[in-house]
Amino acid sequence: MRDCESLAHTRWDCKYHVVFIPKKRRKLIYGKLRRYLGEIFHELAKRKGVKIVEGHLMPDHIHMCISIPPKYSVSNVVG
Repeated sequence: MRDCESLAHTRWDCKYHVVFIPKKRRKLIYGKLRRYLGEIFHELAKRKGVKIVEGHLMPDHIHMCISIPPKYSVSNVVG
């Protein structure tokens, strides 16, 4: 298989498209905040044991493609 990760008894390739949107789609993601968001998301992903495959910061939302192991639920990781 291609690009598969493995655990003790499984091989997996679970990728999810996650979008974060501020309340009322305010255009808050710019300037100093934009510079630090990438670092913050990568640090949080490292703590949870997931990988950020791809991410895009827009002025009013954030797109991320996240690779999450099957032992964690998506809501647990995103929450």
